[in-house]
Amino acid sequence: MKKWMAMSILAVTFATPALARDTVYKIKLADVLAMPEAKGKLDKSVAFYLAGAKTPAVVETLGEGVSNKKTNSLGKSDEFGCKWAALSALIALQDTAKKKGANAVVDIVSYYKRSEFKSTTEFECHAGSFVVGVALKGNYARVGK
Repeated sequence: MKKWMAMSILAVTFATPALARDTVYKIKLADVLAMPEAKGKLDKSVAFYLAGAKTPAVVETLGEGVSNKKTNSLGKSDEFGCKWAALSALIALQDTAKKKGANAVVDIVSYYKRSEFKSTTEFECHAGSFVVGVALKGNYARVGK
């Protein structure tokens, strides 16, 4: 009897289709930069400019970079998870910019699964059942003031 019960549970488990969710959100970059957590982690030595946004004159470009960050969504709203993942991506871009001698990351686009989304104010975030992800691609640069 226990064997039949175990077999039935396994059959139901593997017969159930995966409940994959991929909800797309558009979040304002300014909302991430205004997070209290951002104030301690982004030191303002590197500025961030989304593609199409007005930037100071670019003096030198120092290469392209991609940051793809994910966070678990357990106990978080999708919006907060998106902001948290974006903050992690910005921190990674900031760290690489400093290593390259850049003071800005310009032309930032969302780059989730290598699909670009451009906006002068927003980035794209994907929320699944358990994971939230943000991928950002931009160019490291030295900009004038």
